[in-house]
Amino acid sequence: MKALSIAATGMIAQQLNVEVISNNIANMNTTGFKRQRAEFQDLLYQNIERVGSTSSDAGTINPAGIQVGVGVKTGGVYRITEQGSVIGTENPLDMAINGAGYFRITLPSGEDAYTRAGSFQLGPTGQIVTLEGYTVAPGLTIPQEAVDVSINSQGEVLVKLSGQVDPTNLGRIELTTFPNPAGLEAIGDNQFLETPASGAANAGVPNTPGFGAILQSFLENSNVNSVSEVTSLITAQRAYEMNSKVISTADEMMSVTSNLR
Repeated sequence: MKALSIAATGMIAQQLNVEVISNNIANMNTTGFKRQRAEFQDLLYQNIERVGSTSSDAGTINPAGIQVGVGVKTGGVYRITEQGSVIGTENPLDMAINGAGYFRITLPSGEDAYTRAGSFQLGPTGQIVTLEGYTVAPGLTIPQEAVDVSINSQGEVLVKLSGQVDPTNLGRIELTTFPNPAGLEAIGDNQFLETPASGAANAGVPNTPGFGAILQSFLENSNVNSVSEVTSLITAQRAYEMNSKVISTADEMMSVTSNLR
């Protein structure tokens, strides 16, 4: 009775599917969050009669054969990197990326991490930092005497100092893109690490071909669609229930067989 093990793989797959969906729903209000989708693959098949085999001594070919599947497995959990909506804030250091790219930040270990969450603040020394206090590359420092901070679409940080007419250009916040952004490794805190699957990091100027524009005093919302996620959740729940029904049915069939006289 292979149905028991087959349905068990289905229940395990749908359990993971619900976990992925629940994580999406939990992060509906997480800045810069990208929703994920579970992908499944069928398992190996048992060839009771191999397709294309000879079915007689006259040389006739079996056109279909008999293949019985043994269940499902998780092929991967894919991150969908489509653009989220943007919302205005009153913080001049908040930044949203309209298009492709990630902000590069420096972890305490010295390793580079990447994020779409532009909720930035000033550190104790005036550097632009994340909510965790990690420096936003390239480590620009806002002078204490600055009376206004302006960041244009190409990432140039301009400050106006008291008594000066023209703003001072402190430098540029660059963006980083990857050949396969879905291959980045999520480490929490809205941060990602480069992996062999993501490809090498490519730094460039914002609002140029291949790189998004920076929007000052805006934040990018999560790209989770609540209606779509709830629909997927209901579908996963029904699939889980159907697999559990298969197990119950297989158990009843085995009980009937064991009670034969």
